[in-house]
Amino acid sequence: MAEPCEVRIARPADALRIAQMSRDFIEDGLGWRWTSSRIVGCMRDRAMNVIVAEADGSLLGFGIMQYHDLEAHLMLFGVVPEARRRGIGTQLLHWLEQVAAIAGIELIFLEARVTNLAAREFYRAHGYRELALMRRYYSQLEDAVRIGKDLEMAPLPLRGG
Repeated sequence: MAEPCEVRIARPADALRIAQMSRDFIEDGLGWRWTSSRIVGCMRDRAMNVIVAEADGSLLGFGIMQYHDLEAHLMLFGVVPEARRRGIGTQLLHWLEQVAAIAGIELIFLEARVTNLAAREFYRAHGYRELALMRRYYSQLEDAVRIGKDLEMAPLPLRGG
């Protein structure tokens, strides 16, 4: 059973914590590119959503999705280590997928470090497929795998009653 949390649109006051989570849990060893000012810029971009999962005043996770005509790019996605495997990531991902489907998006793409087996399994368990190996994708240092989901082919879970 998923841990209860609120998934909501991020506010500028959340940007520093999101940036710190990215630096500490996602960008480790690559240099810090997702700064708070960059995240605030994403919040202001009409073609993007920045969301957070929060419980008891603590930020547990976040997602940043960029939308194009028929596809979306999950730019950044993370859950704090102590909240992993408790359904937080699933709640965030379902929120983003539902918004994408309502917007007429057919495909969602993202990249993950080849070495991040937990993330790769998480996406696989949610109906995503690995599409391509991208050599030296991260800061010219580390390989990535491109991952995607065809929303037209995958029914989304129903929310609510």
